[in-house]
Formats: sequence, structure tokens, C-alpha cells
Amino acid sequence: MTTIELSGLLLVIVAAAWFLRGCEGNFGRVVEFKAGVNPAYAVLGAALLAFYSFVGFETSGNLAEEIRDVRKTYPRALFGALLLAGAIYMAVAIGAAVVMPVEQLAHSTAPLLEVVKASGLGIPAQLFAFIALIAVANGALLTMIMASRLAYGMAHQGLLPRLLGGVLPERRTPAAAIVAATLVAIVLTLTGSLATLAQTVVLLLLFVFISTNLAVLVLRRDKVAADHFRVPTWVPVLGVASCLLLMTQQDAQTWLRAGALLLVGVVLYGISRAGGVKPLKAEDYKVMDS
Repeated sequence: MTTIELSGLLLVIVAAAWFLRGCEGNFGRVVEFKAGVNPAYAVLGAALLAFYSFVGFETSGNLAEEIRDVRKTYPRALFGALLLAGAIYMAVAIGAAVVMPVEQLAHSTAPLLEVVKASGLGIPAQLFAFIALIAVANGALLTMIMASRLAYGMAHQGLLPRLLGGVLPERRTPAAAIVAATLVAIVLTLTGSLATLAQTVVLLLLFVFISTNLAVLVLRRDKVAADHFRVPTWVPVLGVASCLLLMTQQDAQTWLRAGALLLVGVVLYGISRAGGVKPLKAEDYKVMDS
């Protein structure tokens, strides 16, 4: 699915290059801004939208315990994927702006498809629509994998009902957490549009990233015998500052929706604590697995 999704982005880049073959592109549009618009605020607003494109990277962290030789493999995979995706996204953005006016792209419901059509490369619209469908499904799948593993881990920490911490005996996947995450996703899809849900996800992720960066600052004090990746102090500090800056770009409706979801989390935590749920010990895992 990821390969198919990547092929769609590469098609846009190829289509833009094909269009430039006739010297019809306009590179000046790449750095154009609307009259009266502050470029700094425009970049911040765009960064907030683009943020959703990178949710898969923090998702991968929840699968770290399923990776072999994680201390070496995961940092390389994470930074390599960030650099590769960043380069592809930049090429797509520049190519789209060169082929078509930015105003036309902004008001289109399928801007990348419009770029492919305008290029004259002759790529069938049905093929590109299929690729877009796979891309959306792939993003949803990654989020569901992350959500189920996150619920599983929280159950083992005593933060959610222990039922969510069980795994299938042979496949070793958190079945109960997967079912619960799926049901929550179904309910959420009925409460708003895709754009609204995406904005809510971004705001909640900003809270997650702030807590993660603060945790990094605390965990750096721990002494670990094994060799591992160690991030410079300025990186998490800059991470917290950038998250706070992006939070200022969210509207009141998104804050209200995210606040309601956070309240649900607090209630579930309270229920777990009231029920006497405690973090699991090593011997508890075998009991749950059976």
C-alpha cells in the first residue's frame, strides 16, 4: 500500500517534469503569496496542514518493541524516511505550483489530479483516483495500528482497563485493543468531516509531541549501559516550542472537539484507577497471554 501511495506522488513529479518539457511552467509561483498576507503566518498555516502528512512517523515509535535490533534499525529508518518523504513532498509542492496557479489549486477538491490532467501526460484519472484511495486507506491503517498498540501499552501500565492488554495466543497481536480502536474510529467518522477529524488529530498529536519531548528531557538523565541513540538537548526544546507555536493556529471548534476527547481519556483513566487496575509485572504477561 505504501508503494502504491508513493507511486502516486512520483506520478505528480513526473507529470510536472513532462509539463516543463514544453517550457510552459512558471517557477515564480513557488514563492508567491496573496496580496496583504503575511508570509510568516502563511507558512505557519501551511505547516499545520502539512503536519498531518507526517503522522506516520510518530506512529512507528509505537511498534518499536516489534523491531529487531531496535537501537540501530529504528533511528536509521526514522531519519531516512523523514528525509526521503520531505524531499518528495517538496518536489510535489514545487511541481504543482509550477504547473498550475496556486489560487486554482487552493480551490480544487483534487489538486494533484488537476496537476496530472494539466500536464498532458495522459495518465487516466481513474488510476490516479485509485492510488488516492489506497493512500487514504494506508494512512488510516497506520493510525489504527498505532492506536491499538498504544491502548495495549496503556493497559499494561494500568492507565486503561486491563482487558485491552490481552494478545492472541499465536499471532501475539493485541486483539481486544484492535477491536476497541476500530469501534472508536467508526464512531468518530460519524461526528465530522475528514478535514475536521484531521485537524483534531493534529491538535491532539501536538499535545502528544509536547509530552514526548518533555519526557526526552527527563529520560536523558538516565544512565543506560547499552549503546543507544542520544538526541542533543536543543532538539526536544525546539520541539516543544514548535508545537506550542502550531497550537496557536487551531480554531475554537477544533479545541472543543479535542478537549472532549481528552475528557473521555480522563474518565477512562479514572475508571481504571477506581477499579484498582495497577501496572502489570513480568509474571502477569503469561497469565494474560493464556
